[in-house]
Amino acid sequence: MGALAKADPELLESTMSAHAHTQFTWLRRPETGLAMVRGRIGGTGDRFNLGEVTVTRCVLRLAGGLTGVAYVQGRSRRKCELAALADALLQDASMHDEIFRTVVEPAARAQAAEDLARRQRAQATKVEFFTVARETGP
Repeated sequence: MGALAKADPELLESTMSAHAHTQFTWLRRPETGLAMVRGRIGGTGDRFNLGEVTVTRCVLRLAGGLTGVAYVQGRSRRKCELAALADALLQDASMHDEIFRTVVEPAARAQAAEDLARRQRAQATKVEFFTVARETGP
């Protein structure tokens, strides 16, 4: 679900195009709201409320009874719908391998490439500070 939630909307649209017309019933139409994001002091210390982020969520049911759920950051109702549809199709044993290969893996690869590029940009700005210890006289 993480790969689907973080996927670029255009990538999700193109990889799900063959399944975009799958019939389903809404259990909860896409709706946008806010979720509190929490952080930790120093990454491991006490928790604190960092702020709110916009989230869109939905739930759908395929004709066969499988249910798909999605929560995505932002306001893209279509992205949320496609992620929920992919979630439901992944639960179908006959569709799982195809959806995983054609939708989830490309989304995960794109996310990994984006993460690597972000780390490389951050590494390029790294500054090394050296401390020189001075000896003082007697």
